[in-house]
Amino acid sequence: MSLRLFPEHRIRSSVSLDGVWEFLPECDRSPEPGQLPSSYSRRLAVPQVWESIPDLKAYRGTGWYRRSFTLERETAVRLVFGGVSHTATVWVDGQEVGGHYDAFTPWDLVLPHLSAGTHDVVVRVDNSFGDHSTLHIPNDYYTFGGITRPVELQEISGVFIDKILAQPVSVRGAWKLVIRVRISNTTSDAVTGSVVVTAAGAEETVEVTVPAGEVLEVPLTLKPARVKPWSEKKPHLYDLEAFWVEEGEVVDDKRDRVGFREVKVRGKKLLLNGEPLHLRGFNRHEDHPSFGYAVPPGQMYQDLAIFRDLNCNFLRTCHYPNDMRILDLCDELGIYVWEESHSRQTPFDTPRFLEQIRTSTIEMVENHFNHPSIVIWGSLNECDTRSQEGYEVHKEVMGLLKELDASRPVTYAANHRKQDLCLGLVDIVSWNLYTGWYGDPPEKTGEVLQDLIKWLDSDESKGGKGKPVIMSEFGGGAIPGVRSPQADFWSEDYQDVLLDANLEAYLTNPRVVGAAIWQFCDVRVSREKNTSRFNSYGPMGRPRTMNNKGVVDEFRRPKVAYDTVKRHMAKAVRARGRV
Repeated sequence: MSLRLFPEHRIRSSVSLDGVWEFLPECDRSPEPGQLPSSYSRRLAVPQVWESIPDLKAYRGTGWYRRSFTLERETAVRLVFGGVSHTATVWVDGQEVGGHYDAFTPWDLVLPHLSAGTHDVVVRVDNSFGDHSTLHIPNDYYTFGGITRPVELQEISGVFIDKILAQPVSVRGAWKLVIRVRISNTTSDAVTGSVVVTAAGAEETVEVTVPAGEVLEVPLTLKPARVKPWSEKKPHLYDLEAFWVEEGEVVDDKRDRVGFREVKVRGKKLLLNGEPLHLRGFNRHEDHPSFGYAVPPGQMYQDLAIFRDLNCNFLRTCHYPNDMRILDLCDELGIYVWEESHSRQTPFDTPRFLEQIRTSTIEMVENHFNHPSIVIWGSLNECDTRSQEGYEVHKEVMGLLKELDASRPVTYAANHRKQDLCLGLVDIVSWNLYTGWYGDPPEKTGEVLQDLIKWLDSDESKGGKGKPVIMSEFGGGAIPGVRSPQADFWSEDYQDVLLDANLEAYLTNPRVVGAAIWQFCDVRVSREKNTSRFNSYGPMGRPRTMNNKGVVDEFRRPKVAYDTVKRHMAKAVRARGRV
C-alpha cells in the first residue's frame, strides 16, 4: 500500500513496509531488563488499529511493533510514516533514531548510513492520555492506538528532494506556479547540482550548491503555456515533478499533482477563480467500526460517493489533518476541503500545548500544501475565544497559518457567539450553532442566524464585520433504528425535522457561503472522563459511547434524514450552481 494514490517517485527506490508486523501490547509483557522487548506475543497488520483485535478493543497504553527489512547495498534510508497514534519512538538495530507526536500528520526519519544486509526496526506506540499529550485527550472522538497509515522505506542519495511546495497564481488570465523545492544534504560535504522542475509542459532548471548537513530551499517559477483550471465541475490535475541532477545524472526525484485554482475572500463572498463559491457538505471523522483511523482507500471512496449522492461538494476534516489519500480523492473528484490542525476544546494551559499545536499546524500545511481541493485552513475548534489568553493563542495559530500559506483563507469553528473576541483574526467567520439540539428549537434557526449576522456586521463583533460566514457545525443525534411518530429526541425522525429546519435557513441565506452538517457518520467517542473545563458532559454522555449525529450510521447505512439532506442540497445546487 502506498502513502498516496499515485507513485511519488520514478528514480528513488521506495518499498512499502505494510503487512504483518510482530506486535507486543505492554499488557502482555513480562518484566525484563533493557528497553526493547526480547520477544513478541502477537502479529498485527500495518496499517491497522490494535482495537481491531477482540481482546484489545478498549486497550489504552503502549504497544511494540517489530519487523525487518533488507538492503542490497550500503545507502542512506528514509523511513516515512503516514500516521502513528499517537506517540511513536523508533529504534533501528537497537539504536533509538527518533520519534513523533500526533496521530494525524505524516513524518519521516533519515538514516544517513545503513550497511547492506538485514536490519530490524522497532516502533513503540503509545495512545495513553497524560501530560505528554496535549492534543490527544478524552474527547468526542476516539484516540485509537497503532500504526494507522502506510509506512515506506526509501533508499535516498546523499542529497535528496524533501518537499515541493507549489502555489498557482493567475495573472491577467495566465497561470503560473510559484514553487519552492526543499533539498536536504545528509553528507559532510557541500554538493553542487541542478534542480529541474516540470509541470504542464513547462520546465525550469536552477543550479545550486547545498551546504554540508543542511537543507536548502530553492525558489523558481513555472509558466505553462496553457492549462485548464481546477474546480468542482472540472477537477483538472497536472503532474508536478522535481529532479536532482549531479554531473548530468538524475540521482533523485519527487512527484506530486497540482490543480490551477485561486481561492480569495472578497467582501462577503468566498471566490474560486473569481466566481462565488458555495460549500455544501459534512464534517467527517476518520473512523469506521472495522478500521478505526486506518480507513482503507475503498472505504474513503465510498464515503465520497455518498457525498456526491447527497449533492455535497464540501468536507471539513474535523478536527485534525486527514490521510493524504482521501485528499488525493478529493482532488480527483472535485470535493472542496476545509482542513484543520489537531485541536478540539483544547485547554491552553496544558503542558506543551503551543509546541504541539504549532508542530501539527506546520506539518499539516507543509505536507498537504499542493492539494487543490484544500480551500480553507483552520484550527482551534471550539477553543477559548472569550479571554485575552484565548485571543493571544488564536492570534499565534491563525498568524502561523497565514505565514505558512498566504494563498488560502483561514478560520476557526467558534461556539461562543457574541462573546467571541477573535473574529478580527480570520478571513471567514465560522459558527458551530446547534439550534434544535442545544438551546433554541429548530423553528428558531433562521431567527437566531439573522440576529447573529446583525451583530457580526456591527462594531461590537470586534473585526467580524462584512466577512463571509460558514455554518461549520449543526445537527442532532439519532440512534440508528429509533423511530418516533411524535419525533422525540434521539429518534431518526427528530433528526430529520431538525436538519430540515437548519438546512432551509442556512442554505438559503445569501450571507452564508458554506454549511457543514455535524456529521457524516456516527463515530466512537472516548470512554474516559474528560476533566477539561471546556467539557461539561463528563464521560462524554453519549448513548452507545458514540457520537450519534451522523446522517448515516457507523456502517454508512442511511438514516431517515438522508433524503431530506439530499433534497436540500439539490435545491441549493439549482439556486447557486456549481463552480
